Amino acid sequence: MVIRWTAALVAFLAVVAVGFVGFGDFGTGIDPDNFFDTEGANSFALIGAIGLVVAFVAYAAVEYAQTGAFASITSQFGTRTIVLMPIAVAINIILGATVANALKLPVYLDSIGTILVGVLAGPIAGALTGALSNVLWTYVLPPPFQSGPAAAFAIVAAVIGVIAGLVGRMGWLRPRPNRPMAQLGVGAVVTVGVVAGMAYLAYLGWTSPAFGGEVDFSVEGSDAIFTVLGWLVLAIVALTVIGLLYMLFVRRDLTATYVVIAGLATGIVAALISAPISANVFGGVTGAGTDFLVAALRQAGADIGAATLGQGLISDPVDKITTFFVVYLILAAMATRTKARFPQGERLIESGRDPSVEEGEWRGASG
Repeated sequence: MVIRWTAALVAFLAVVAVGFVGFGDFGTGIDPDNFFDTEGANSFALIGAIGLVVAFVAYAAVEYAQTGAFASITSQFGTRTIVLMPIAVAINIILGATVANALKLPVYLDSIGTILVGVLAGPIAGALTGALSNVLWTYVLPPPFQSGPAAAFAIVAAVIGVIAGLVGRMGWLRPRPNRPMAQLGVGAVVTVGVVAGMAYLAYLGWTSPAFGGEVDFSVEGSDAIFTVLGWLVLAIVALTVIGLLYMLFVRRDLTATYVVIAGLATGIVAALISAPISANVFGGVTGAGTDFLVAALRQAGADIGAATLGQGLISDPVDKITTFFVVYLILAAMATRTKARFPQGERLIESGRDPSVEEGEWRGASG
């Protein structure tokens, strides 16, 4: 398995390096009709798409050479996965467009569907869901859901899907209730520390002078739907803070800490990949709720690349922790039997539970 992923990574990096050096068009500047570099965004999208395809071919070729089949790939794309993927893509785009149009918070919430598919089905299914979401978001959907630069970040979305698949495979999102106090003590230090930082960043986004001291939900015409959706997204962020603390201190569920660690790690990786794209495509200024962080870092003396990276390292973990928590809630709401029928579903079930027993029956049997 390690050899396959190594081959895929090497192939991807080789294609990206050649594409950026020899074929990318990144010098046209911000398009006067848009707020971003259109040619640069299209170059990132095309090179990234080719790189992902070549990486997939490399992975498949190594697997076939090792086993004579493509079992690890085909096993991720059962009927349930194929049905779930378009729903996940829609969730990504609707929530992502909501944040971009209505909120000024340092979050994106455009990868809930990607992470859901990844943890349930596997890393390749997650990567495909993420990449497709961004490509469709740019090249297929009409306004107000269309996002011109989204396809440039398809690489980032694919990597998020891969990480989510690995998190699901390791069983990080299965419930761990009633853990000993010694374990909970360590988890509390990590969880409370990160949640406190996340709440503070949300507060900064709400009160930042760069946006008039408050979030503006005043939208008109056909965009009025974003008013309702915007408040919903804000509630999701706030409830994440409450929910993580409830999981840890009331249910004594150590998975709260796993959610925080998974979100933090995914956010850092996403920031490292997306920062150079954002710096080149937007000049660091996207019109989103993360701009106040870029502005603050620029005022502190950082150049555009460092400021964009710093913004990503702050806001991406906030976003991914929220996203992983939402996915955890979705998984908790799913029937055990339904969850177990996905390729990685049994890794998301609490230890000792029988997937063949329905929820009510389980409670009766164990009570």
